[in-house]
Amino acid sequence: MGMTECKGYDYISMKRWQEELCKKYPFISSAVLGRSCIGRDITALQFGKTGEYALITAAFHGSEYITSTVLMFFIEELCEAIQNNGVIAGFDAKKAMYGRGVMFVPCVNPDGCEVAMHGRAGCGSTASIIARLCGNDFEHWNANIRGVDINHNFSAGWQELRELERRNGIYAPAPTRFGGFSPESEPETLALTEVCRRRYIRHVVALHSQGEVIYWNYGKNKPPRSEKMAEIMATSSGYTLSSPEGLAVGGGFKDWFISEFNRPGFTVELGLGENPLPISTAFSIYERVREMLMLAVIM
Repeated sequence: MGMTECKGYDYISMKRWQEELCKKYPFISSAVLGRSCIGRDITALQFGKTGEYALITAAFHGSEYITSTVLMFFIEELCEAIQNNGVIAGFDAKKAMYGRGVMFVPCVNPDGCEVAMHGRAGCGSTASIIARLCGNDFEHWNANIRGVDINHNFSAGWQELRELERRNGIYAPAPTRFGGFSPESEPETLALTEVCRRRYIRHVVALHSQGEVIYWNYGKNKPPRSEKMAEIMATSSGYTLSSPEGLAVGGGFKDWFISEFNRPGFTVELGLGENPLPISTAFSIYERVREMLMLAVIM
């Protein structure tokens, strides 16, 4: 596809981009971790055959589809640098990746992204239901196709978060912030929890937008290495370290990973503005976080 082409990559074009990379570079492989509510693949791209992996994920929320593009820019540049004995963010790519494993999940919520990008056309047979839930404001849709916010559906403080949702008037499927009727009820959530339980994942990074902040702890849980890693990532990107508040506490992927495994987990909010961020800003966002992403792979 190429990093100079800066347009919105929907489900079909993203799949094509991933397939092209796997054909071109023999050291990267793909696997389907699961399927969305209406059957779209949730794909992982994997480097290295090691006993442990870093896991970097994107696009939990439909309107944050720019995060998929930013992550794919990094994957493509990393592939090119490894193939050509090149440098990425100041690192000799081949040497830096030697003996290291990493898995990338560029789009955790393909259904939600299709809704936000294509409106009714992205909803399949649920178009009338989605239109009613969002008042025809498709572009700000964050949930999956069943109206469950994936980043509220992980079993970390889920019950407390559910009570907070109710106090904020959120009782049922909605465009955002409804965590479902039980934790891990959604196939998109299970795709990540199951791979983390099957493989040894040394740390996780979840890319969101926007805010230019990095969240690295979960309540009082501060796994070994977490704070130092977060400081390195913040110094590299110029992003600010912070702690979430209110409805942003609990239910998220990094919260679950930290509480389940006591290993580092990070949420990185890419860019500044109002979601959906203009896709034309994807490459400038990427340039700012390129080194941070490389550090997240090798730390």
